[in-house]
Amino acid sequence: MHAILVEADDHNDSPPGPDALVWREVPDPAPGPDEVLIKVRAAGVNRADLMQRQGHYPPPPGASTIIGLECSGTIAALGDGVAGWTVGDDCVALLAGGAYAEQVVVPAGQVFAPPAGIDLVAAAGLVEVAATVVSNLDVVGLVAGETLLVHGGAGGIGSFAIGWAKHLGASVITTAGSPEKLEHCRRLGADHALSYRDDWVAAVSEIGPVDVILDPVGAKYLSDHVQLLARGGRLVVIGLQGGRRGELDLAALLARNGSVHATGLRGRPIEEKAAICRRLAADVWPLFSDGTIALTPYETVPLADAARAHARLESGEVLGKVVLAVDS
Repeated sequence: MHAILVEADDHNDSPPGPDALVWREVPDPAPGPDEVLIKVRAAGVNRADLMQRQGHYPPPPGASTIIGLECSGTIAALGDGVAGWTVGDDCVALLAGGAYAEQVVVPAGQVFAPPAGIDLVAAAGLVEVAATVVSNLDVVGLVAGETLLVHGGAGGIGSFAIGWAKHLGASVITTAGSPEKLEHCRRLGADHALSYRDDWVAAVSEIGPVDVILDPVGAKYLSDHVQLLARGGRLVVIGLQGGRRGELDLAALLARNGSVHATGLRGRPIEEKAAICRRLAADVWPLFSDGTIALTPYETVPLADAARAHARLESGEVLGKVVLAVDS
């Protein structure tokens, strides 16, 4: 089969750019016990993929070194002990790695059916964002009547978070970087869409304290986020785009009876990921199928041209997701 590999220039000290992604022939994978082989139809592109290419986000021990955390496709083979699937069935999967390839092996518990009525290319870009948002908002217990602040409302995570939070009955404040993206957030249901190019901290303060903050930025916003929390507020850090080390004012956190959570998805045990996949299939996929939550917008790029997809995502011009499609 063919897959996308990272071929860095050993004479260049800078992190590998998009051009380091190359289409190469690699050995065919085979499923082991309790695993499924998927013929990939499409793979979602995530910020974590860019970090892995740059050498900042290595895969967990034992995971594929090929980039890619989500895919859609058809069942190609079943390992021993796998039941409930037939070769040729459509599926989606949550991965620890390996999606940028024509085939990928996945633990059977992390493979499930796509949302009814949603084509496989669109479905490939839903898995990671939904798993990330739902699992983290479950941790901090966002409920009806509370207020959620989520950054990057026009991206994959943010777009879904707006719809999911509104489904739960929460109010949503979000940030984005252009008038087009701010309008997109409002169409999705955001109650307040603020430009991060302006003083968004002051704007959020005027709206009022925030119960839950879903934060992909990390250190850069840590101090501001603590100051914005309501009494009993919860900050959940899901990414480190703004750095990994920040100063935490414990007195400010204590005064609010607040809490800070930091949770990852990729390195969780198989059993936890399987439970998340069951949650998506039961409680989230029907909301995409009936239109309660709008599909995340996406651009399609051929898998072999993954370099262009990474360049597009890094440009900051993408509305929603980029999805890599394998020629059918």
